[in-house]
Amino acid sequence: MRGHSCASFQVRMIKQTSQKKSKTPSPISNASVAGTSIPDKLYFRIGDVAKLCGIEAYVLRFWETEFPQLKPNKSGTGQRLYRRRDVELALRIKQLLYVDGYTIAGARQVFTAESREAKKVAQTELPLKRGGHESAEKQLLKLRGELQEILGILSSSGKPEKRSEKAQTRNVNAPSLFDA
Repeated sequence: MRGHSCASFQVRMIKQTSQKKSKTPSPISNASVAGTSIPDKLYFRIGDVAKLCGIEAYVLRFWETEFPQLKPNKSGTGQRLYRRRDVELALRIKQLLYVDGYTIAGARQVFTAESREAKKVAQTELPLKRGGHESAEKQLLKLRGELQEILGILSSSGKPEKRSEKAQTRNVNAPSLFDA
């Protein structure tokens, strides 16, 4: 008996949602998501963000559970305070889900791939001087020697340490790796 009432409830809910969908004449378009202008404010309340995105507030709360990137601040009273980048992210999620047709898992994968790409771009190589006659290996050896000298100075008990013969014969006027 209980299983039957649950099944009939689900059927009623499906009918209600399909009727609601048929009443909305215009589907979400690319322009409605991309053309949204975000006001110049520091923080937005959840109702403001819901209006900007054209969705209900409960959808935003659900997206917060599904997308770890979407984390609004909370005020002392527990009110969600979205920043501009949170609003842009919500609009991007809406674009992926409603316009591009991604599932939630698919949209999550898109964000994961985008963050991997951003990390690759953010990584920089060791800034070695280019154009000199020294190879990168020689520059690194020179840097190592300079660092060992600094370590020797720092580890001494206040007395300047006598430089090794190799350090004494080295050209003091030679440009360092850190010279501009």
